[in-house]
Amino acid sequence: MKKICTIIAVLISCPAFATPRKFSPFTGHYKNQFAFNLAQGIDNGFILPPPGKFVPFFIAQLQYSQPTTFFRIPARQSINLAQTIGFGHKYGWDWGDFITPILFISGDVMILDFCKYYLTGGAGIGLQAEENERLGAKLLFQFKVTAGWHIDKKWGLELYMQHFSNANTAPQNHSYAFYGIGITYNF
Repeated sequence: MKKICTIIAVLISCPAFATPRKFSPFTGHYKNQFAFNLAQGIDNGFILPPPGKFVPFFIAQLQYSQPTTFFRIPARQSINLAQTIGFGHKYGWDWGDFITPILFISGDVMILDFCKYYLTGGAGIGLQAEENERLGAKLLFQFKVTAGWHIDKKWGLELYMQHFSNANTAPQNHSYAFYGIGITYNF
């Protein structure tokens, strides 16, 4: 048991011992990144929802990121401020009832980096301002898959799928799911 605990402690501390990188596949030679994301909502509870059942529900998001590593794999850590925007009825929901700001922290890990293109997976945790009947808790967990393209050294474009849920910490957990596009700026 002592050996297992030691191995786990070493694995958890790997990012602290990672070799510093002067180049990040997320931000290039820069240390900061801003992103603006806009996404279309989907009424689907899967973590990776198929792109169907589009609803009148959207999310606008500002993100500030810095490059880091996760077990020596290139990564980025972010703080995000999002606003959901909904209106009308569809699939039995009044989407105007779910308008709320969301503040969360997240991390994305590089899965694939090829020339100017990349693929990431990420997760986060945060709070929405109000509980509602769709997600019966303020505490939210986020999952994100992103495909990106570096337009040049400073600008990038990302397509992504994002999922929010309360991880069954409350009786209602119908989740929010979005497909979106974002633009990044490195500085």
